[in-house]
Amino acid sequence: MRFRDRHVIRTGRVSILLPLRVVVVSSVLVLLGLLLAALLLNTGTLRLGVADVLSGLLGDANDPRIDRVVMGIRLPRLLTAALVGASLGLGGAVFQSITRNALGSPDVIGFTTGAATGAIVHIILFNAGPFQTAVAAILFGMATALVVFLISRRGQSSGGYRLVLVGIGVGAVLSGANTLLLVMGDLDQAMAAQVWLAGSLNARTWGHVGPAALGLFLFAPVGVLHARKLVMMEMGDDMAHQLGVEVERVRLIMVIMAVGLTSVATAAAGPIAFVALAAPHLSRKLTGTPEVSLVPAALMGALLVMGADLCSQNLLGTASLPIGAMTGFLGGLYLLWLLVARGR
Repeated sequence: MRFRDRHVIRTGRVSILLPLRVVVVSSVLVLLGLLLAALLLNTGTLRLGVADVLSGLLGDANDPRIDRVVMGIRLPRLLTAALVGASLGLGGAVFQSITRNALGSPDVIGFTTGAATGAIVHIILFNAGPFQTAVAAILFGMATALVVFLISRRGQSSGGYRLVLVGIGVGAVLSGANTLLLVMGDLDQAMAAQVWLAGSLNARTWGHVGPAALGLFLFAPVGVLHARKLVMMEMGDDMAHQLGVEVERVRLIMVIMAVGLTSVATAAAGPIAFVALAAPHLSRKLTGTPEVSLVPAALMGALLVMGADLCSQNLLGTASLPIGAMTGFLGGLYLLWLLVARGR
């Protein structure tokens, strides 16, 4: 793409080139996200008009029920969905970049399973509450990433393909351990763990929004600052070394960042499948750029989770499907379509 078709944003010594198409696509995704947000705020058992929602957001509704529903139930659920989706989309884009593998998403290579293991252990063995479960999911997700990174190292390198293969193996072991814990646990605790494993946005409160927002705004700048180095690393470790990139250091930092985002998202809403896998793919198709596009991937992730939440609340009438089941269903169809399309 020619230079005149790029915007240059300078922040200190950092210079980020954004193709015009990336800016346009990101703007469209933001507009679609706002549209979905409006629909989600109008979705629920209590039917509200646009004026009611606006008055609820401003806190001056005549009916106190409107304030409670909008500010206490629907808005926290909406913000949790957007933040979780953005975290998963951003984390998935980073994983696919550092592994140079289309399947290099955290739910495929075991990091999400590790976070789930932490939650299940605390639910089954310690009967922990939501806060302790969330903390355990974050810590176990980080520990799983560290184990995978150390095992995948050979000499001074932890190459992308080895990282994926080791992650799949560790994820399989942890998945088996999770099943054993569910079988061995008390029936009530096992049911509570299964509910958490389904992934849900029900009963999300501002207590879920806060940590999800903190995790995203804490880790996302790290990814943006290393975006150019990720582009260089996609050309191969040797080439990146020649361009002055400390490959292993950058890879470790980005793994920690992406696992942190994934773990925080999993802690906030439970395991949500395929968003981290599909969001980077879709954003690259729309932007037409071969390199990692972090902002469009994050916006696409938020859009996917919000859209899946809208579907889960409306497909079965008054019944609400778990968001994890909905993203798994839609993501599985997308993955099958992708494999069939590439096989032609």
